[in-house]
Parts: sequence; C-alpha cells; structure tokens
Amino acid sequence: MEKELLNQIIIKYQQGEASPDEIKFIESYYQALQHRADRNGIGNQLPSAQTWSEIQQHIHSRIQPHGSTKTIKLWRRISIVAAAVGLIAIGIYFYVAPRIANQKDNNNYAADIAPGKQGATLTLANGEKIRLSEASNGQLARQAGVTISKTASGQLTYEFKPNNQVENNLGAINTLTTAKGETYQVRLPDGSLVWLNAASSLTYTAALTERQQRRVKLSGEAYFEVAKDKAHPFVVETRGQEVEVLGTHFNVNAYDDEPAIATTLLEGSVQIIAGKNLQKIKPGFQAINNNGSIKIDQADIDNVIDWKNGDFYFENADFRSVMRKIARWYDVEIVYDQNVPENITSNGVISRNNKLSAVLKSIEKSGQVHFKIENKRIIVSK
Repeated sequence: MEKELLNQIIIKYQQGEASPDEIKFIESYYQALQHRADRNGIGNQLPSAQTWSEIQQHIHSRIQPHGSTKTIKLWRRISIVAAAVGLIAIGIYFYVAPRIANQKDNNNYAADIAPGKQGATLTLANGEKIRLSEASNGQLARQAGVTISKTASGQLTYEFKPNNQVENNLGAINTLTTAKGETYQVRLPDGSLVWLNAASSLTYTAALTERQQRRVKLSGEAYFEVAKDKAHPFVVETRGQEVEVLGTHFNVNAYDDEPAIATTLLEGSVQIIAGKNLQKIKPGFQAINNNGSIKIDQADIDNVIDWKNGDFYFENADFRSVMRKIARWYDVEIVYDQNVPENITSNGVISRNNKLSAVLKSIEKSGQVHFKIENKRIIVSK
C-alpha cells in the first residue's frame, strides 16, 4: 500500500499535479537526503541546490492550491515511507530537470533564424544591377558578344556568341556579389565554373580574357573548376596575392576578417604569387598567405569545401573560424563573453539547410560553450 501511495505521488509530480502539502513533504526531506547522499559518496548523482531550486519553481508554477482537510492522515501514511524519499527526488530530477533545460533551451533559441539561400546581385558595366533571385530565367543582357543568361537551376551563364557587329566594349566589367546568407554559381565564357560563397564578390570582364589571360578578381571565398586552356592562364587576384592556373580545381578563402588567405588545391597544380614570393602546391595541400609569407600545409579538404557541398564540417576545426562561417551564412553578429577561451576546437557535421538553432545545438553538445540568439546576434558564453 505504501509503495502504491509513493508511486501516486511520483506520478503527480511528473504530471505537475502535486498539491502544496505534497510538495512541502518532498522538499522537507531534500536536505536530509542530500546529507545522506554526500555521506555515502553519491552526491554527484543528485541535483544541486541551484538545480533543485529551479525544479521547485517549475513545479510551483504548474500546481494549483488545493484544500488540505485530509492532510494529517495523508502525512501519517507518507511518513511510513519517508526512507524512500530518495526515489522521489531522483525521479523528479530525471523527469523535471530535462523539462527545465528544454524550457531554457527554448528561451535561448526563441529568435531562431532561417538558413541562407541561393541569391546574388549582378552589376553590369553600365551600372545596371540585376537581383538574380528575382530575375526571370533566360537572357538577361548582352555585352562584348557575350550573352548573359540565367538557367532554370538558377546558374548564371556567360556564352560567347560573336556576330557581325563590331563589339567596342570587350573590357566591359561585370561584378557578381553575394550578401551574407547568399551563395551563387556562375559559368564563365571559357566554360569555367565558379561557386561564390556568402559575403563575396567576383569581378571580371564580360569576355573574360584580357592581356592573354583569363583574369578574375575575388573578395571573400570561391571554389573554382577551371577549364583547361594552355594559351590563356587563369588568374585569380585577391588582396595581396595572385593564383595562376591552367586548368584545375581549387578553393580560395580571402575574407577580410580571416587572419590569412588560404588557397587549397584539389586537382591539378597552381602557383601562388605574393610580391616576390612564389610557391607551387600539390593536390591535397593548402597555401596560407600571411602578409606575403606563404606556408604550405596539408589540407583538410572536407573542412575547406564544406560550404560548397552544403554543409558545416568542423571536425577539429578552430571554433572562432567556425563561428565566422556561421555569421556569414545566417547574417548574424557574434558576441563573445570574456570567459570564452580563444583556443577551442569544434567537432561535428551538419547541413547548412538547417535553421540556426540546430547548428548551434550541435556545437553545444561538446559542453564547451552555450549560445543565445538575440535578434540578429549570437551571444556565446562558457
């Protein structure tokens, strides 16, 4: 009978229907229970005083006052099983505490943010701006004998279609720009493919070729699959360096807020030119250009091109570098508490198609940091 009564009380706790007198009974034994647990070396298995206070508040917020005409009889019967109060406390802890954590979790991520999407702005030589996410499929413009179109899949394409008219604007400059939370793909007149990451821009002539080179200027990050053309080297110009290739697959990360420019080779060969410094790299390696000083390291390819594959890949990745990726994709500001260490590594893989909260929760599983979303800001604490 006593066990049945005890089970009834536990069930009422779990359902948030316990009376104030039943709550008082449980709380009156907590101190004794904690003392007993500490004495037996199991205190770390029970809720802390702070957690217990949160559990109390949670339960009190859900119960309604009840009459207590039979309180004396109830407590006489309950006192028989007082020694089993540990079962009650532990049962409450493992059932109610997760609910409190979930409630806190929901508060932290109440202002959730949707992932980025495909989109960019094309600025033509005459200054006209075309929002590609809003433009209709088909031909958008024609410059220097090049037809500029948008495909059904959303790709921007340049196709050289000379005609009998003399083209006087062979050097017409185009700029493809992505904002934070945008990414886009372009096929250049030579057939080369370029994936442009968020908060980046690619500048080039409509005909692409100038001074016997295929030359583009990059700000931010892009992945290149360059069509082979031995007669016309493909050059990617960024702040402080140039990357020269004949036909290859590589990634260039040249964001202004990154500590160095990273050029990573997947296929073929490239050479990096930074002032008088020239370095060649092989597939699977990465050139790190820090103010003209170039260091060659083996690359973690999955971590480098995760964005192009639609993922966040951060196995043993620098935490703050990961957060910069997140900031660009979700268009948010990162704010760190002073107690967050500089040297933290993150681990995990998650799709960039998830909402921001899912990505942050994945990182939180390490137990190293906590997040809270406030409008367009992510607050990071230890």
